[in-house]
Amino acid sequence: MYSASSPLLSRQTSFNTPSFLWTSGAILVATGMLLGAFGAHGLKRRPGTTADDIRAWETAAYYTIMNGLGLFLVSLHPKYSSHRFAGPAILGGCAVFSGSIITLVLCKKLRFLGPITPLGGMVMIAG
Repeated sequence: MYSASSPLLSRQTSFNTPSFLWTSGAILVATGMLLGAFGAHGLKRRPGTTADDIRAWETAAYYTIMNGLGLFLVSLHPKYSSHRFAGPAILGGCAVFSGSIITLVLCKKLRFLGPITPLGGMVMIAG
């Protein structure tokens, strides 16, 4: 018979450990900073880039940084650092939300991704 302490029935997965959330937060913050720098310098020189594209890019970069900081805080919380949903939802929601915005700015032909953006936002909020 398996006990509650059995590795097969562990409540923590590799996606909801404090160290994974801390590392994910650091990666999101660094990625958001890189996105912001590229948006401020490289994206503006790209042909066909509009002011709306720049604002959307800035939004994606901002939310990437904020969610990274949020993951830092979640990783420090005694209860939510190993919660099955909170951290992974913030990380996944950010990837879908910011990732779809970035893809829409870079590849205007992929407009079908537009409705996916709010779904990522809802998952971030739920996290």
